[in-house]
Formats: sequence, C-alpha cells, structure tokens
Amino acid sequence: MTFTSPSPHAPRMAGDGRRDTNAATVLRTVLDHGPVARSAIARLCGLSPAAVSRQATDLLRHGLLHELPEHAEGGGVGRPQIPVDLHLGATGGPVAGGVHLGVPASSLGLVDLRGRVLARRTLSHAGVDPRTLPGTVAREMRAFLAEYADGRPLLGVGAAVGGWVDPDRGHVVRHDAFGWFHRPLVAELTGGLRGRAVRIDNHARAIAQSEILFGRPEARRSLVHLFVGNVVDAALGIAGVVHQGPGSAAGDVAHLPVPDSTTPCPCGRWGCLEATASNTWVGETAYRRGIVPEPDVSLVVDAAATGDRRADRLLRERARAVGRAVALLLDVLNPDLVVVTEQASILDPEYLEEIRGAAVDLSHVCDDPERIVSPHAGPAVLPVAAGTVLLNPLFRNPLQGIERLSGRMLES
Repeated sequence: MTFTSPSPHAPRMAGDGRRDTNAATVLRTVLDHGPVARSAIARLCGLSPAAVSRQATDLLRHGLLHELPEHAEGGGVGRPQIPVDLHLGATGGPVAGGVHLGVPASSLGLVDLRGRVLARRTLSHAGVDPRTLPGTVAREMRAFLAEYADGRPLLGVGAAVGGWVDPDRGHVVRHDAFGWFHRPLVAELTGGLRGRAVRIDNHARAIAQSEILFGRPEARRSLVHLFVGNVVDAALGIAGVVHQGPGSAAGDVAHLPVPDSTTPCPCGRWGCLEATASNTWVGETAYRRGIVPEPDVSLVVDAAATGDRRADRLLRERARAVGRAVALLLDVLNPDLVVVTEQASILDPEYLEEIRGAAVDLSHVCDDPERIVSPHAGPAVLPVAAGTVLLNPLFRNPLQGIERLSGRMLES
C-alpha cells in the first residue's frame, strides 16, 4: 500500500477547508456505518453524491478507505454499488501504536482505524527509574512495533499518561507519582522511536475521546469520564469535543471530596477522592489487612475473583466511594453518560453495580443507573485510548492529517 505525500511547499487551494470538512464527514460516516455504498453515505451524511464521490476518491487514494467489490450490490439500474469501508489492518491498511504509561507498568498496543486491538503487551516498570522511563518505553515500543506492525503502514504512536498533560506543547506538566515537571515527553519518545510521529494526552481525556470516537452514541452528546487508578482524574466531553481548559489543566479531581470518607490525604485534608479510592489505597489497605502479600491492586482483584471475601469487601468499599464521587459529577454536570475506568468493575460487572447503586442513591438528578458504564473497550481500554490520541486528529481532519503523517513515515 502506498500513501501519497504531496510536496510540503504545495499551495493550499481556496475551498480546502470545505474539502477537509467533507472528507471528515465521509470518513466518520464510514466509521459508523461501513461497509457502505457511496449512495448510502450521501443519504446518511447529507452531502451530495458528487461531493461524496470526490471525498471517497481522495480517501481511497490516501489509503484510509478500501473498496469491497466482493460485496457489490447489483440488480438495479446502472453499475453495481461497490461498498467502501475503513482500510483496516487485516487488509493491509494503516495502523497506529498506542502506549499508556501507568505507574506500575506501561500497556503497549497496536490498533486499526476502528480502534480494535491487533496486538498488545504489558511492560513492567519494576526497577526502572522514572527519569529514564521514556527511553525504556520507546525502546520497548520500537521492538513491539517491529514485531507486530508486520509491514502495514504505521501512522505513528499515541501516548496516554496521567497527571497534567499539555498535548499542544508535548509536555507532561506535572506527574506527582513519577516526579515529572515540564517533561518533554513527545521529544523523548520521538527520539527513541527514531522520528516516528508521536502525540500525547492525559489518559482520562484519551479514554473520553475513545468513547466519543468508537463507543456508545450517547458519548457524542455529552459524557464525563472518571479514571480510577494509581492516579485519579477525569474528563468532560460536550458535542464530541473533550474539554482541555487553559493550559490543558482540566480534569484534576484527585482532591474532590468524597461524602462520608475520613481517609487522610497527603494534602492535609480528609476524604479526597484519590486518597480514598486509588489503586494505591486499595493495595496498601489490602496489604495492611493481610489480604495480599504485597500492596498490589491486581492481587486484590485476583483474590476476590477466587472467592476471598475480605478482598471482595474491600473492592466493594472502593466501588461505593467511587459511586459517591460519580454522584457529585452527575449533579454538577448531568451528562448523558458517565464512563468509569476502574479495574475491578471492568472485569466484574458486580462492582459496576456497586458504583451505580451508590451514585443513584446519592445523586439528585440521576435515577437511571444505565447512564453509568464501563469503557466500551473493556480490558483493552488503555492501549485503545492511547492509539486514539493519534487517530482522533486524523478523523477530524483526514486529508491534512494523513499528508502530515505520510511525510513522517517517508522520513523515518
């Protein structure tokens, strides 16, 4: 598959803005409805058949769409209708790498244009100094991509990380657990990946955007995403756009007060969300109670799954605390959907029911527990979200986006 890449000095023509907008409309319609014939695309998105034909031709030429002649519809007047679909990795289409840099480990993944995981791997951070972590992750990611990209066009790598992240500057402004301040993560990962295109964002915003792009239809109207891991943060999406705020600082809910919590927080107050419900709190509490041999939330989840009632009670306690925080977010923002990324509830729906129950009991505006859901990607949420960091700008502006990325692919 060859990606076209025009000269960087080629002038942009009048009307390119409309061309880019129409291309995004066609690509998004195919994402939602593909495989689909061009005539159906026109009906679904409101563009003229001629405009759809022009944009589909451009998207085919750039390798983002793929014709499926074996599914052509005949029997009517004129030529058979040949449907198009996204050009997926299984048919030699483009792929994106994704890496989530968590506190205990990184999740590496390879995703196609539908956000489906083609391969993934976990990289433990045991013994790795946070100061050298970006270089280590980049080397492992380079080896992972060499093994699994398998000759398919690689668009680049999206990276998601907790804390205060400024995607426009490519910096992690602050990550307390890593001790990072104004860390130029994009530059470090790009260097380690030998010039591959890299884009970063906060992991809560990345998951929110993944839900908007690939998840439930309600997410495109409005959603709140709450990430509960070693880092606890949140994201707000309205009409398909995730809010970043000045300096990209939106989403810091670590010190949101949890009703009825008396857990002390390092900030000096009591009952803050991160101190009350984080993976760190669960692991340390389970270790202190003798439930697990070391303070690791995964061991707690495993113990509960094998019938340890103490582990189960602790996870339910955490779930109810998360639910009380969700109630506050529901009452303030009243979104169509609340997405909660929390390990136990992703793996076992009983813990999601605990979150829902506590939220609905306390909320003044929500009496529908079905508005509170786990991420659509399930256990693959982290690599999918990381890949979405790179894919989302492509879906918003596919022609300019693929031209820029194609140039980077040719350079590397």
